[in-house]
Amino acid sequence: MSAKGLLPAQTRMGFSPRTMRKTDFAGDLQREMDGWMAAASLRRAIEGPRVSGRVRVNAGAGGENTPVSLVLGGDGFCGWPTALHLSEHGHKVIIVDNLLRRKIDDELGTQSLTPITSPQERVAAWKEVSGKDIEFIEMDVSSNLAEVMDLMEKYKPDNIIHFAEIRAAPYSMKTPGNKAETVRNNLLGVHNVLIGMLEHVPDAHLIHLGTMGVYGYGTVDGAIPEGYVNVCMGSKEMEIVAPYHPGSVYHTTKCLDNVLFNFYVKNDQLRITDLHQGIVWGVETPETSRDPRLVNRLDVDSDYGTVLNRFAVQSALGLDITPYGTGGQTRAFINIADTARCIRIATENPPDRGERVKIFNQVAESHRVRDLAGMMEKLSPAGAQVKMVPNPRNEKAENELDVINQNFRSFGWDPVMLDQGKAQELVDTIVKHKDRLIKTNLNPSSFWGKKQADACTKEPEPVAA
Repeated sequence: MSAKGLLPAQTRMGFSPRTMRKTDFAGDLQREMDGWMAAASLRRAIEGPRVSGRVRVNAGAGGENTPVSLVLGGDGFCGWPTALHLSEHGHKVIIVDNLLRRKIDDELGTQSLTPITSPQERVAAWKEVSGKDIEFIEMDVSSNLAEVMDLMEKYKPDNIIHFAEIRAAPYSMKTPGNKAETVRNNLLGVHNVLIGMLEHVPDAHLIHLGTMGVYGYGTVDGAIPEGYVNVCMGSKEMEIVAPYHPGSVYHTTKCLDNVLFNFYVKNDQLRITDLHQGIVWGVETPETSRDPRLVNRLDVDSDYGTVLNRFAVQSALGLDITPYGTGGQTRAFINIADTARCIRIATENPPDRGERVKIFNQVAESHRVRDLAGMMEKLSPAGAQVKMVPNPRNEKAENELDVINQNFRSFGWDPVMLDQGKAQELVDTIVKHKDRLIKTNLNPSSFWGKKQADACTKEPEPVAA
């Protein structure tokens, strides 16, 4: 059963070419995209996949043509399954991580719902089950430029997969210190990597995990484009990066990352792909499921738990399922296994030197939050019920969302779609590990401002006798 049968049509994302709403500009943009896609499909049918520069595909593990991929942040929720997936598909993988995400667990008094092992145990287990080596290096790419330069010089990577950023919007808004550290960590980390590339591997391909949140929600009249829009400035027509509209300090850093990318592409012709990813759901992938020691982390707390995973734990344990505000926020989603697949596809389709930053919308579908809550209520084995709670964020109560994601689709990507069976698998995983849940971390503890904090923390009015 597909998600199409579960949720209202207005909350789903269509993938076939469509005419955007209301403006001639939007229609022109879609027609241009359709024409580009048709030309790209024809080129691939005639020429096959485009491979440029240092990219090496279809090589046996350990051979001279094996692509070398640094996975920065490779111990995290998205980084770990991506590292395994690339290794499984013939890449020589080096994970670089400062283990900040594990330290934040200690800071917040929480833990992964799934019992993750140490990085050393993880890579040893992968060697046992696959016969493939993954190297692990503990390093903070944001704090020591010299170490980053040495890393690039030693390994000469073909691909640099950059997950090594503080990734949670609520965490980035929690305190003044969190705001400052999110900006410092994320921007200095990206910039150090760019400098290291320029000095030692200028032909490498940087693949950066961005976010759909750079566009904002409810700010575009029509479908959200893949990074670029055509505009008129006076009498001159030009194509520019789609306007940013971030909703948190975290999202703002992703916008600033893109500014840095565009400068280094313009000035130094670096090869960069920026992936604007939707909200990730799920926990296991074909690779992580091969051994319990390979299990991916699963965050369900209010700072790091993504909305569907948070609803799933509430459903599994019979707790109130708590959409924020009206639950009318519509968001884009992608399964964790597709995160890894899309990264691999990006490694196989790099931009050429001098080509603009490639921007792909890495999303599979869109859903309204209250509809997801309703689905998880129906699946609850413990009688959980939906209960709206005040919104800790400063955002629109209701929005529509339509997203163009033709680039990955043109490469043959067939995404995992959310349906009742997939949602049930997630609930079952949570029930298996329910004894590890720290329930006090489910309620919001990070607020976008005083107004939101007051609304979320005030005592309920007493009921009149």
